[in-house]
Amino acid sequence: MRNTLIILVSLTVSSFVSLSQAEVRYSVTDLGTLGGDKSVAYAINDSGQVVGNSVTAGGDHHAFLYDGAVMNDLGTLGGNESFAGGINNSGQIVGGSDIVGGGRHTFLYDGVSMTDLGTLGGDSAGGSDINDSGQISGSSQIAGSHDHHAFLYDGTTMTDLGTFGGPISVADAINSNGHIVGRSSGIYDSRAFLYDGTAMTDLGTLGGDSSSASDINNNGYVVGSSNTIDSFNENAFLYDGVSMTNLGTLGGDRSVAEAINDNGQIVGWSEIVPEDIIPHAFLYNDTEGLLDLNNLISQESGWELLFAYDINLAGQIVGRGFIDGQEHAFLLTPVPEPASLLLFGFGGLLFRRIRNS
Repeated sequence: MRNTLIILVSLTVSSFVSLSQAEVRYSVTDLGTLGGDKSVAYAINDSGQVVGNSVTAGGDHHAFLYDGAVMNDLGTLGGNESFAGGINNSGQIVGGSDIVGGGRHTFLYDGVSMTDLGTLGGDSAGGSDINDSGQISGSSQIAGSHDHHAFLYDGTTMTDLGTFGGPISVADAINSNGHIVGRSSGIYDSRAFLYDGTAMTDLGTLGGDSSSASDINNNGYVVGSSNTIDSFNENAFLYDGVSMTNLGTLGGDRSVAEAINDNGQIVGWSEIVPEDIIPHAFLYNDTEGLLDLNNLISQESGWELLFAYDINLAGQIVGRGFIDGQEHAFLLTPVPEPASLLLFGFGGLLFRRIRNS
């Protein structure tokens, strides 16, 4: 009897894992605004802290930190506007802020105040991401030019990562190894790049002329978007260290993968009808493919989820969508289906029977 029960437990647990993957749904939290009519959430850490920017009551855009209860205005470096691009697990935040007299500088927020990290010599810069070691990725105008280059800030020095020969490179994300991804212009096109601490590597395309990388996880997997060989369409991709996989779309002509967590879950957005500019936020996993997140929330919520920009280890997702006629930042939190909970409870009963037999 003991062997039979062990087999049943094994089957139950494997069924639970499979079912829970297929049946996960989400609750939606409206993060609100800083007094204006719009907000967007760009990043979330593993503690559930969320950053982005919001329109204030005065009409400016300010960086915010959502701490699980309220949206906090991070202010500026003295100018009118700011935005937050990334947050690490220590709660350090990076972004860009207007300064007194004009221009925009990269900032680091330590939980109390903003520190001005400057630029690569030009007038404008901003931080896009920060890892748990405090390394920062971003982009800045360079001295004496209108060109903008990707940079790595190591805590003391802002290093210019260069380009593939053109005037522009943009760093979008950095992982725990200090590897940075983004896009860089060549002479005629733009390509997704991976910077490994020494040099930029061209990640190629899905057959078209251009590509862009949005995020890299701590396992080295990269996501972004690329033109395809048979059209000018832009499709989301996953790069596994060797080649790009086309993740497809939700039915339209265009999709972009914005983020990937260390579990391999990917979020982004996709047009849902050809030539329709209204996108829907998506979740991708390797068992079910691309899923419209609007189908995974209550249809009575009132939300239309447009863009998903980040996902943490717990599977929480942030982005922006429509609610009550306004664009607001949202937070999605996984909620197990009742069927999954019932199956989990059944498995627990079997374990107790084995223990008592």
